[in-house]
Amino acid sequence: MNAPVCARKEPPIVMTVYADIANPDLLDRIPLNAARVLDVGCGGGALGSEFKRRNPSARVYGIESDADMAAVAAARLDVVAHVDVEAEPFPFGDTVFDCIVFGDALEHLRDPWRLLGLHAQRLAPQGVMLICMPNVEHWSFVERLLRGTFDYEDAGLFDRTHLRWFTVETTRRALLAAGLVPCDVIPRVFGRPEAGEFVRAMRPALEALGVDVAQYAMRSLPLQHVWRAMREPAERMEVVSSMLTPVGGVSHVRVVEPMAALSTHPGLITRIIEAYDPGEATTEGPRIFIFHRPLLAGAPGLALLRVLLDRGYVVVCEFDDHPAYIPVLQRDDVYNFRAVHAVQTTTQPLAGVLGAENPNVAIFPNAVRQVQMPRNFAVPGRLTMLFAGINREEEWPAYLDALNAVAALAGERLFFRIVADRGLFDALETPHKSFTPLCDYETYQDLLATSEICFMPLADTPFNRCKSDLKFIEAASFRVAALASPTVYADVIEDGRTGLIFRDAQELQQRLARMIANPDYARGLADAARQYVTGHRMLAYQVEERAVWYRSLWARRDALNQELLERVPELALMADPLLSGG
Repeated sequence: MNAPVCARKEPPIVMTVYADIANPDLLDRIPLNAARVLDVGCGGGALGSEFKRRNPSARVYGIESDADMAAVAAARLDVVAHVDVEAEPFPFGDTVFDCIVFGDALEHLRDPWRLLGLHAQRLAPQGVMLICMPNVEHWSFVERLLRGTFDYEDAGLFDRTHLRWFTVETTRRALLAAGLVPCDVIPRVFGRPEAGEFVRAMRPALEALGVDVAQYAMRSLPLQHVWRAMREPAERMEVVSSMLTPVGGVSHVRVVEPMAALSTHPGLITRIIEAYDPGEATTEGPRIFIFHRPLLAGAPGLALLRVLLDRGYVVVCEFDDHPAYIPVLQRDDVYNFRAVHAVQTTTQPLAGVLGAENPNVAIFPNAVRQVQMPRNFAVPGRLTMLFAGINREEEWPAYLDALNAVAALAGERLFFRIVADRGLFDALETPHKSFTPLCDYETYQDLLATSEICFMPLADTPFNRCKSDLKFIEAASFRVAALASPTVYADVIEDGRTGLIFRDAQELQQRLARMIANPDYARGLADAARQYVTGHRMLAYQVEERAVWYRSLWARRDALNQELLERVPELALMADPLLSGG
């Protein structure tokens, strides 16, 4: 007989001792491109719900023994089984999972070792088992025992429903017994000062017992440990990226979020560094170094490249603007593109430009790490339009009269929110406006999240034709309607369905006025744009492609090194057996 499976429905209001919050350390370690995820002991489904914002195409399954919580989870996840996971057959037939999560669940079971082994058989060949386990060696456990104040509580380390206790070593053995290979373990630490005070007080007793104080401090500090394990060892690859000081959101979108996406896969070791020197490689296997928008010029540029090559890195340049229009790159001794193994960028036109200097070009269109919870369209009859372009002083003057005309007719129904561009703010003839100086990415995202329209003018120039559609993708992820010029955006926006394209000032005026007159129309555009992003422009859909490309570069490194020497013979001055074919 099949186990009871809860249909998706509106959840009842349920009060529980457990906070309905996803464990961030588990969430960040679910492989971002996992197609099927099982959360054992899913509670109300908070973890799976958050993961579906990162990978909307994933199917998330849950198992939950509490009927009320299973009903809550059923409204969030794809399939939820209300079963006693130890007493009843596996509720999902022969389904194989890319990730199985035990988030603070195994310690509640009568025979966690047996269940771990059974569920390990449900993992795909490259699937990941994630486990969050409380640490019985935590200092607070020992303190209560010493003081005689140990007692059970409703939640946490002393949860009255805990049947089993684990240390790092006993968890490792349990994974091995289940036929799994531990990949890594990270501590979850809370109350570090209190832990330090306890260890200092215990030092005389620890030393008298012959216990290494430093080792005990490390063992007793974590409240929990998060484990990753697989059926087979993961092939290790190191990916290191430099990063410019963040301006706008470029560093986040092109470095921080893609690197975080890659790090969800066991075996992929990612690091972001501010300087160009990554230090010694952490693995003998594949190792990739990515320059984010560098200036590799003259003898210093070549010397830096030689260091990386000597350390065995495959070197990639990350660039997302037309270099011919960046003055500092017009020097004859700039090596950004020809003295690296490969280049990655965001658009086909830009790939064509960069490919003239390096034939090894990969295109990774800008994508978002997660879609956002909608916060806009909250004030009936009023729309806020955001303009947040950097270096766009020449883009908006042709449309100023049209903007002022609509502002005059709309009055308080249209509010302008301007970021960085003081000229446009001052030129808008309306009191219904605000100005924010150039700000950090989090502030920009907050402004975007509470706007309903994003104004995206781009003049038709060779430089702009190579730009990406990032503004539209970001706006859509926050359910913000796009009002954009055709340059770049006509290639991605379905005019009249996922946004509005204006080809001149008159069309801008007409289309903006239509949204003001009918806010529901603007919301429909924004909803459709959000659906486009969830279906096509998530980092979850790029992770495997990026990893495969990096591995392919490593596999071809001998040929790539030969190409590199032919393009830049100056690199042959380095006596390196890797470059000279040894």
